[in-house]
Formats: sequence, C-alpha cells, structure tokens
Amino acid sequence: MTSLVAYGAYVPYFRLRRSAIATVLGGRAAGGTRAVASYDEDSTTLGVEAARAALAAVPEARGSVRNLLFATATPPYLDKTNAAAIHAALGLAPEAMAVDMAGAVRSGAGALHLASGSAEDTLVVLADVRTGLPGSADERDGGDAGAAFLFSGRPELPPLAEVIAHASVTAEILDRRRTPDTPVSTTSEERFTEQVYTRLADAAFDDALERAELRAEQLDHLAVAGLHQRALRSVAGRLSARTGKTADGNADGLAKAVGNPGTAQPGLLLADALDRAEPGQTLALVVIGDGVSVLVLRTCAALTDRRAAVPAAAPAAAGSDRLPYGDYLTWRGFLDRQPAARPKPQPPAAAPSLRRAGWKYGFVASRCTDCGTRQLPPARVCTNCRTIDKMTEERLDGTPATVVTYTVDHLGFTPHPPLILAVIEFDGGGRFRCELTDAAEDEVHAGMRVTMSFRRLLTADGVHNYFWKARPVR
Repeated sequence: MTSLVAYGAYVPYFRLRRSAIATVLGGRAAGGTRAVASYDEDSTTLGVEAARAALAAVPEARGSVRNLLFATATPPYLDKTNAAAIHAALGLAPEAMAVDMAGAVRSGAGALHLASGSAEDTLVVLADVRTGLPGSADERDGGDAGAAFLFSGRPELPPLAEVIAHASVTAEILDRRRTPDTPVSTTSEERFTEQVYTRLADAAFDDALERAELRAEQLDHLAVAGLHQRALRSVAGRLSARTGKTADGNADGLAKAVGNPGTAQPGLLLADALDRAEPGQTLALVVIGDGVSVLVLRTCAALTDRRAAVPAAAPAAAGSDRLPYGDYLTWRGFLDRQPAARPKPQPPAAAPSLRRAGWKYGFVASRCTDCGTRQLPPARVCTNCRTIDKMTEERLDGTPATVVTYTVDHLGFTPHPPLILAVIEFDGGGRFRCELTDAAEDEVHAGMRVTMSFRRLLTADGVHNYFWKARPVR
C-alpha cells in the first residue's frame, strides 16, 4: 500500500458559545463552543486552507499530485466540480484529476480508503460546514473544519505513516438523511440503530486487525468518528475496553471547542492523533455512518521532524468566541436581515476568470527579471523599469506580509461590519490593497503581520466569487 507523507488541518477563527443559543431560545445551556465558518468561508475555502497546510510541509510534491479527492456533505455547488477551485487555488498540475466525493459524510472515509490504495500521489481534502435548525442538537454539537492528507508511494518522499490495513462494511441504514432541496438533516431515533452500528463496528474492526496482523491491545492510538452520537459512545466504549486505549484521544477537547465537523471529523481526529503519536506506533481510525470503515496506520521515523506546522488542537484552543448568535443565524441563512442600501453585487464572468485564473485562484504574482520589482497583480510591463515580457511567476499565498495602512469603513457593505481595508506589503517586496478578515476593529494596527487566506468574496446569481483576503498571523 501507499504511505501518508503530509497532513494538515484548518479550524475557522470564529466560535459560537453554546450557551448563547440557550440565552436566545431558552432551554438548558450547554458548555463549550463550536467552530463557525465565517460569512466568507464555505467547505471549498476550508478545504483549500487545510490543503495548503498539508502541502507546506512538502512543497516539492505540489507538482506531482495526480489525484485530488474532495469529500464534503455540504458542497457549495451541485452540477459543478468544487474540487476544481481547490485545484486552481493550490496550483496543481493541469493533468491532476480533481473530483468531488460529495453528498454524504461517509465520503470522507471513502476518499481516505481510495487514496491509501492508489499508486499515484493523491491529495485527500475533507471539509464540512455543519448546521441544523435553530435549537437543534445538530446546531449545538456541529462544527466547521477542514483536513487534508497527501498519500504517495514515491521513495523520495519520506513516509510519516504507512497504511497497513483498511476494512469496511456497508449497510443501508435510515438514520440520517437530507434531500438536495433542504438545508438541514433529518434523523431517526438513535436507539434503534445503535446496536446495528456496534455490531458492524466489531466486524470491521476485527477484519482490519486481522489484515494488519495485530492484536487489539497492540494499538497505541484509537479514534472513533461519526455523527450518530449513541453509536459513537457505544463503539468507543467497546473498542476502548478491547484495546486499553481511551478512544478519540484528545477528541473530547476538540469536541468541546470545535464540535463535530461531519465529513472532516475523521480527518481532524487523525491529524490530532498524528500530532501526538511517536514513531513506530500504530493507530486505528474508525468511522461510523452507513456502515463502518476502519483505517490502520503505523507511524514512521520521519514523523518526528515533519509533523504539521500547526497542530490540530492549536487552532481549536484559539479563535474568538465573541460571535453573536444573530450573526451566526444570518450567515447560515436562518435569519433574513435587512441588507445595507447598496447596489446588488455582480457575479464574476467566466471568460476573465479563466484568463486570470493564476492570479484569481492561485494568487500568482510576477517579478521583473531585469530590476526585481514584484508586480501585484501580475503584469507584462514592469511598473518600475518598463521592460516588457521579462517576468517570472511567484506564488504569494504563503508569503507573510505587514499592514502598512488601513481604514475601517462603517458604510461599506459586509455581512460582518465594519469593513476593514488595508494596504499590505509582502516580505520581499510588493504592495497590495485588500480586505482583512477574521480581524476585530480594535486589534488592527499598522505593522500587524498578516497572511493570505482563500475566501468567498460574495455570491451573486448563484456564482461564488472566490479570491484572497488577508488575515492576522496569530
């Protein structure tokens, strides 16, 4: 089988305190927070950020990726490949196949399963924006996040972990469903399917151990993911008793701060387990939903030096919990508020978007080969020495920048006022005027360090306009 050579996770900046829901709607106040994708984020942008984190550890692998599998139960588009925007934002090779595995939470386990057996470099991106009716358990316990994993069989990429076994069982279980024209899921009484899932989990887990030639007690880490809460607790308890390991590891902390991000939850738990594992250890990921899937890995020596730069639990412990419940409901479309009296936004046109795809999606600038001046956006004529067509391309999405000056606009349209615009200067040269996101008015200042983030500027006439904003380095 192939090996895991890189991974990354992304948790949005905003948090909704669960107690804020009870304050407005009544009922028992739950503790902790849930991660909330901002008004300018969706599952595509979450996936881009997670994939950028994964590829940052192996930049040389960007050109060798031949398959991109994007798994989500909340795709921004139907009848259009969402993975194509991720492909463009990452600057992958044109011959890399980018496809969606969308529609069900189990698609995340399926993407991991397929990638772990592929002979080609395959990037798996998992992301979800989970929601539910106001006051529902899905709203309270859900969360938004992304995770990404790069699998490869090439010897020049040292493996972080080897895939030693996977097993799966499938069953048609009517416990959770959502039709394409409804925004939230409907669930059946969980006690009726709990025993079904525990029986399937035992079978899949035993099959995976047999394929891996392991005994249950030889496992060092165990993670159990899924949206069926009763089955999740039951399976975790049963497998913990067999292995002697506490299921989910640090998942309790992630659940309290982030919530359950659905399709991305297996990836978030796997990333957290890799953050804490030592070389030579074995870990099992169990995913519940329309059956049970099990993935078993053994960590390698390279894990010590090439872990993800930002541990999965780090952004979970950060973020702002000052998000008002009214803003959350507005962002999710459950509260129709009076918009600002501004002209309706115009959607981007297909032709110019394609012509400028490198800039629009990949944030690719140019640098003059004669005088070294960086051009943002890229240009054929140098703004400094006026030479023509003497440029080299430069990706700036990972280049830090500094706020030179900024303005706080209380009249400009934004779903999260005020609108903060800044002129930033990139390390190595080049200034750019852009919007700041994930930033409060009182924390912005000249000299603030920022980095670029892939966001959805607006949606007009059913078209999502993706581009880049700056966000503070925290």
